[in-house]
Amino acid sequence: MNNEYDIVIIGGGVSGTALLYVLSMYTNVKRIALVEKYDKLAQVNSKHTNNSQTLHFGDIETNYTVEKAAKVSKAANLVKKYVETIGKKEPLYKKYHKMVLAVGEEEVVQLEKRYTEFKKLFPELKKVGRKELEKIEPKIVEGRDSSQALLALFSPNGYTINYGKLSESFVKHAKKTNKHIDVFLGKKVLQITKKKKGHDVQLKNKTLHAPAVAVTAGAHSLLFAKQLGYGLNYSVLPVSGRFYFAPQVLNGKVYTLQKPKLPFAAIHGDPDVMGPEKTRFGPIAKAMPLLERYNWWTFFDYLKTADFDLKTILSVFRITFDPILFKYMLKETIYELPLVGKYFYVKSVQKIIPTMRARDLMFAKGIGGIRPQVVNKDTKWLQMGTAKLTGDNILFNITPSPGASICLKNAEDDAKKLLEFLGKSFAFDEKRFKQDFT
Repeated sequence: MNNEYDIVIIGGGVSGTALLYVLSMYTNVKRIALVEKYDKLAQVNSKHTNNSQTLHFGDIETNYTVEKAAKVSKAANLVKKYVETIGKKEPLYKKYHKMVLAVGEEEVVQLEKRYTEFKKLFPELKKVGRKELEKIEPKIVEGRDSSQALLALFSPNGYTINYGKLSESFVKHAKKTNKHIDVFLGKKVLQITKKKKGHDVQLKNKTLHAPAVAVTAGAHSLLFAKQLGYGLNYSVLPVSGRFYFAPQVLNGKVYTLQKPKLPFAAIHGDPDVMGPEKTRFGPIAKAMPLLERYNWWTFFDYLKTADFDLKTILSVFRITFDPILFKYMLKETIYELPLVGKYFYVKSVQKIIPTMRARDLMFAKGIGGIRPQVVNKDTKWLQMGTAKLTGDNILFNITPSPGASICLKNAEDDAKKLLEFLGKSFAFDEKRFKQDFT
């Protein structure tokens, strides 16, 4: 019985720990195990150094349609409610204003149109011109050509989240329930084996068994899926996100308009949750053959996950040599060059802060993670948004886009799916969940 569980969760980042929390609080599942290969929770993309620390609602992310923003906003509000109530004393977040900035006539027209479409969904969003910007974010206006058109969509509700601390909070509160919960830290999963009823999860000196399994291990989720015969039409293009630090020049979060066709975030400036005296500019996106940014051993995992058959090679070729993506990735590579990179990158930063100089920028060493961008080998193109796979009594979360912002909504959906695997005697307390998060 020591190794028998109702559900085993693999991965101790914010997605896996959110799932543990939801299962422990809102279901009648009795025995749950969470397995994390590192000695601490949230050591990969959920670590505060490895992500943008932003709670995305879709109001200032200009790559979102109204429909997607409505879904993301609803999901992000679950996290907002948690950090403001259950996790209030820990604390897990800092609150700033936020805006998306349009520079030049063409962008201003785009943002005006966006405001018309989004103002009903986000009633707190307001248009801000040059005079108001001088009061809210003076460095945006300082030194800028007075004839240059400026417009921003502004919201007072910007959240910077420490997703590593949030992961720890989920586990702490899950353990306060009357459920039997085991958290195995520093235990790498060697293999998942399908059994007649459920799966065996093999660790170094122990084998766990459960009728239902959730793999929430980022890019490694696809590796486990392929080992069990799922997701064979997918490959992965790991994209590293890096940043530059500057002295504090912004009072809140300032985003710029997303470039068409690019799945990677446009440059933005944010206060750092661990050091608000600095402003973080980025991300700088670059393809890397790693599943984890600072773990070079994951190069071999990448080779297994990429699965370089003919379809994969053709997909990578098509993506790499797409004119827009090729130009973008080349520029991003130059931005990371030692010594000279910041002299090229400062031009991008000057779109937000005109007076910024290269000497003010410092490459943020050890900051930035990996986004496992899924490649659909059938379409030979990038698959945007969430990538999930469902197998026989097992599910795989690969890219829960937009990441940690929707971790509790993903957890709700995954919990319900896992209960389906377990059978009719297991139920989700929908009423209580809505009471707690509405």
